[in-house]
Amino acid sequence: MRVSESVHSVKIPFRLPAGGGGHIERSVNAFLVTGREACLVDAGVAASTGSLLAMVRGAGRESDEVSVLVLTHSHPDHMGGAMSIREVTGCIVAAHPAEVAWIEDPSLQARERPIPGFSTLVGGPVRVDRLLGDDDRIGIGEGRSLSVIHTPGHSPGSISLFLKGEGVLISGDAIPVKGEVPVYDDPVASVRSIGKLEEFPGVKILLSSWDSQKTGRGIGRALADGREVIRTLHGSVVRATGMERNLEAITRFVVKDLGLPEAALPVISRTVAGHIRRAEQGVKVL
Repeated sequence: MRVSESVHSVKIPFRLPAGGGGHIERSVNAFLVTGREACLVDAGVAASTGSLLAMVRGAGRESDEVSVLVLTHSHPDHMGGAMSIREVTGCIVAAHPAEVAWIEDPSLQARERPIPGFSTLVGGPVRVDRLLGDDDRIGIGEGRSLSVIHTPGHSPGSISLFLKGEGVLISGDAIPVKGEVPVYDDPVASVRSIGKLEEFPGVKILLSSWDSQKTGRGIGRALADGREVIRTLHGSVVRATGMERNLEAITRFVVKDLGLPEAALPVISRTVAGHIRRAEQGVKVL
């Protein structure tokens, strides 16, 4: 789908196995930014290569014109197809330094952040060729570039990208989506990152990995809703810690309290753990 003159998107569905033989339906958006060169933003899961290359062809480009794959972070639904994409396109891979270990060694991520179906989501490791930090630029030719914005919280090295000439902000998973299962490591860092994006000038189109495209007032609402998701979940964790003492029990309370599906338990546990840490530190999440 064409988003703006230079930006295209594709929605990639996938499943996470859940207890009792069930599953959680998920999806992730990936993006292509074109200039003289083409920049792919995120690689989806292991089975995403066909969808990504179809997006490239739909934009009138060839696979060998993709010069760089930027990973907004290291989670399986963003880097799972990276190895295959590099093999097909010959592109370099770029990411924030805090994400490199999990990208280059998915087995480490599987041990430190186990999720159901991990092995089916990640095609294999990929070397990170370029490290990205706040205010870096990724050139796409013709004097244009993507600006890098460090937006931690969902993960320590999560980044967002801004194409100034067209006002397109690609936020990765930095903004929790109302009605979806909230997934992030640090609620305080997430709130700060949302505030950073709220203050970023010139945004006309907001593209999230989880959500539909937002424009106009919808951009502000999406950011405000993300902040509200975090605040509400923190309140639930605080209530739970007054009655429960271990992570599993607290997570079960939160899932029931917020009306989330029981299948979300293994996915949301790390989120709850982040809130518990902040609650124990006496930090307010606003």
